[in-house]
Amino acid sequence: MNIFFGLGTGIIFGLAAVATTTLAADRPASPAPAGGGGDWKLVWSDEFNQPDGSRPDSAKWSFETGGNGWGNNELEYYTDRTNNAVIADGKLVIQAQTENYGGKAITSARLLTKNKGAWTYGRFEARIKIPRGQGIWPAFWMLGTDIGSAGWPACGEIDIMENIGKEPGKVHGTVHGPGYSGGDGIGGPFALPDGATFADDFHVYAVDCESNVITWYVDNRPYFRVTPASLPKGRAWVYNHPKFLLLNLAVGGGWPGYPDKTTILPQQMVVDYVRVYARALPAEAPAPLQARAAN
Repeated sequence: MNIFFGLGTGIIFGLAAVATTTLAADRPASPAPAGGGGDWKLVWSDEFNQPDGSRPDSAKWSFETGGNGWGNNELEYYTDRTNNAVIADGKLVIQAQTENYGGKAITSARLLTKNKGAWTYGRFEARIKIPRGQGIWPAFWMLGTDIGSAGWPACGEIDIMENIGKEPGKVHGTVHGPGYSGGDGIGGPFALPDGATFADDFHVYAVDCESNVITWYVDNRPYFRVTPASLPKGRAWVYNHPKFLLLNLAVGGGWPGYPDKTTILPQQMVVDYVRVYARALPAEAPAPLQARAAN
């Protein structure tokens, strides 16, 4: 049942890339990322091929649970139940829904590969159909494995894809590190053309992480890049060490704002696959990114 839920700089080398989308109906039979140069080898993946109703593979994913706001004044309580994260039709479905749980009125899920899978360099990608609505905040991202000792943001955070519901045709790629985090994170947007909406179909979101360069892609189109030269003067590049993956669906917070009378819950973030590739051959020099104005 759908519920209407009402509640009260750095240097950027590529801004928005406005491009037509290619929406494959089915996942590639032979996984291989396009773009970026060099040859790639698949080193880790989850194709979510377990039986319907299954929990995500515990050998690959764990859960973070709780409702502490997660540093962003979010509304949801993250659980590890199949109510909020379940395998269905060969995909991972993360669902945010209204229910009273743990002192909160909304539940959702936050999955991570911490202590199960971490990588320093490579291509990290997922094919996702994101949800929609004011206050809805899906994300596919990475954190440094030293977060327990270094803390955040010194561990480094790479946001491969974030969308806030009030921007249905735009996603963001961002890095957060010491001295450039939160609202001062260094990022760039990708906007779909002609008023198209990301929630209408699956898209492939990816980053290439190389030594001292990170490049973002949507549907294999590079749109944004950062290097140490992109950082504020004197700030540290904290991305040349192992990182783990996260997938989550948040509701509310300072950046997306909060649900209003137009917001419909439940909402689902549907993940077709997550894949990690390593280069089999050295990378070519990255092609320059043309800066364009966002839609």
